[in-house]
Amino acid sequence: MTSLADRPADPVVGVAVPHESAGLRVTGTALYTDDLTVRSRGVLHAWPVQAPHAHARVAGLRTTPALEVPGVVRVLTADDVPGVNDAGTKHDEPLFPREVMYYGHAVCWVLGETQEAARRGAEAVEVDYEPLPSLLTLTEAIEAGSFQGMQPTVRRGDAGAALATAEHRFSGELEIGGQEHFYLETHASTAQLDEAGQVFVQSSTQHPTETQEIVAHVLGLHSHEVTVQCLRMGGGFGGKEMQPHGFAAVAALGAVLTGRPVRLRLNRTQDITMTGKRHPFHVRWEAGFDDAGLLRALRATLTSDGGWSLDLSEPVLARALCHVDNAYWIPDVEVHGRIARTHKTSQTAFRGFGGPQGMLVLEEVMGRCAPRLGLDPTELRRRNLYAPGQSTPYGQPVRHAERLRTIWTQLLDRAEVERRREEIAVFNATHPDTRRALAVTPVKFGISFNFTAFNQAGALVHVYRDGSVLINHGGTEMGQGLHTKMRQVAATALGVPLASVRVAPTRTDKVPNTSATAASSGSDLNGGAVRNTCEQIRDRLAEVAARQLNIHPDDVRFTDGRITGIGFTDRDIAFADLARDAWFQRVSLWAAGYYRTEGLHWDSSRMQGEPFKYFSYGAAVSEVEVDGFTGAYRLLRTDIVHDVGDSLSPLVDTGQIEGGFVQGTGWLTLEELRWDESDGPHRGRLATQSASTYKLPSFSEMPEEFNVHLFEEATESGVVYGSKAVGEPPLMLALSVREALREAAAAFGPGGRSTALASPATPETVFWAVQEARRAHPADAAPAPATPAR
Repeated sequence: MTSLADRPADPVVGVAVPHESAGLRVTGTALYTDDLTVRSRGVLHAWPVQAPHAHARVAGLRTTPALEVPGVVRVLTADDVPGVNDAGTKHDEPLFPREVMYYGHAVCWVLGETQEAARRGAEAVEVDYEPLPSLLTLTEAIEAGSFQGMQPTVRRGDAGAALATAEHRFSGELEIGGQEHFYLETHASTAQLDEAGQVFVQSSTQHPTETQEIVAHVLGLHSHEVTVQCLRMGGGFGGKEMQPHGFAAVAALGAVLTGRPVRLRLNRTQDITMTGKRHPFHVRWEAGFDDAGLLRALRATLTSDGGWSLDLSEPVLARALCHVDNAYWIPDVEVHGRIARTHKTSQTAFRGFGGPQGMLVLEEVMGRCAPRLGLDPTELRRRNLYAPGQSTPYGQPVRHAERLRTIWTQLLDRAEVERRREEIAVFNATHPDTRRALAVTPVKFGISFNFTAFNQAGALVHVYRDGSVLINHGGTEMGQGLHTKMRQVAATALGVPLASVRVAPTRTDKVPNTSATAASSGSDLNGGAVRNTCEQIRDRLAEVAARQLNIHPDDVRFTDGRITGIGFTDRDIAFADLARDAWFQRVSLWAAGYYRTEGLHWDSSRMQGEPFKYFSYGAAVSEVEVDGFTGAYRLLRTDIVHDVGDSLSPLVDTGQIEGGFVQGTGWLTLEELRWDESDGPHRGRLATQSASTYKLPSFSEMPEEFNVHLFEEATESGVVYGSKAVGEPPLMLALSVREALREAAAAFGPGGRSTALASPATPETVFWAVQEARRAHPADAAPAPATPAR
């Protein structure tokens, strides 16, 4: 019996292979949900009727004018729902609302023979609105006491007493901006009925099982009467974990009522105005340090903007509170959390799931406090890193904490930080209107769903008589390479070439009761299930091979499509021949497998326990150059050392690290969501609703030099083939860019001052930070920072 982390000789995992559908994607031949529509006849198209108010009561709804528009077939309203008129799991998201809760809220949907007919029909629907007062900003919600859901607290020791006795005490306030997912493929669903009335939904969803359940309860059906398939997604980033369900339900309702296939695909403006974002946060904090620069206490209140309904705001907040410590030991902690209710889109999951917002809090503390303590920020961070034997504020031991310091040291050596600091000092002394700076930040990110029950997965594997292999698993492919890794896991477990293995589309009638592909757990969970399934089949085949080779089944070895035994190589069996022989002997060549993450416990009421299987570690050095006249900046170089355990697929993991870092840089420096906060007729309207007004990172925002190194000798026990998650943790490496911008802006001043920097740190924001630094008087500065120690 081998452990889950053990690898056989010559494994397929760990080999750098291309993404399984890379060729299809780059040639434009890969199919997505909306592409499947052309395969059906008589398809109807859905279009929303969107409200022009942030908050209003629907006083009247007249659909007859729409039905008079040529090509309009039906208008879907609340009266048409045979089951539950709700698109969420908290029963606070009416699919067809009587009360508008954000600007652009869909009050009904029009079905037309063409998309243009549906659009014109939507314009013809007459709606009477009674406008109501609205809350748009976190400040407004906090002042009004508008909160929803739980208000948890993470606590250890006595933060108040520790703050009172700390040698150095600081406080601050920070607003953290949200982020639009801006996946390339917008939300899309198609639905149709078969001859028996079964509902089949194709959906761009990260959570097919939950989409299935929501569709079923809207239609008043049982789950076995609804099948949901996700072929692939053109990006998800968390935005398709909860939010696709309502769109799939509208398409399914239309198909049931008309008997015809229904297609629903949002255009870009609809997608941005109707779907949730990364949660903005408001933070108040107090921190206490001793004379050695060690953080002794932290007290903070984190308020997230949940929008109009709960969605996933509660677990997002919980993860934020569990990641406020980031990679730092804090003896006494008291962190409160709450969720504001505002009249905006219901904010939802986004890569990192609250972790980035929580980790930004302590990086803000370090960046603001280091100058006042007379310490270089890099040194302050190093001194406070977790050490072996320490545990998080919620009680989980930080296993392998020594990796943090090893990664830190490796990174500074690989990035030549000491030499580059000297070069930066020379550059800044000779360039009065330009400044450079670099910053180093760590990452410690917990892997597993906060909700323990979600940490399970299933798989279904078929071996055919010709030796080819088909995998079905519960994870969805959104471009992150999950299917690639699952092929490698299956090929390794069965000992066959990678070319022998294919992955089928994710379907709820093949693998039921799945968890979302989220929380960076897709490879851990589904990989464990796929390996379990393949090992069941391999063990049966080993019995057949043992009889042919006249050896014990435990001595049978499967390698690269050949089966042999320990100690001899003169006899072997081709895998395809063995599969055929097993079939003739009536040995099952398929199996269903299962995996559950062991060792998890979480008490959400006390915010205590061990909710994570392990922590992913990493660190980044980023160097920037800031123009003092405009605040514009260049990202000159980034170096990363990141812990992915024993990588399942190094090429995929490196791409994930690079992509996550760039997306994090976008959130922290470029991407700014702006709503109309005036009292005018468009109050609540999202102003940044296209690529022309919402700034996304592009090639020009990539580091001019970008070095990524996978941390070596990092096997993680108890995880499939010793690997670690890679989806979310790299995003937080981008905190190094924000902190470098803070230090570059401060370099325009006398030094030793605490420099405020808003989030996102747009060029405009950096410009004002530069102006503040220039206005500073040397007398306001703290002692010069100490030379950083290694």
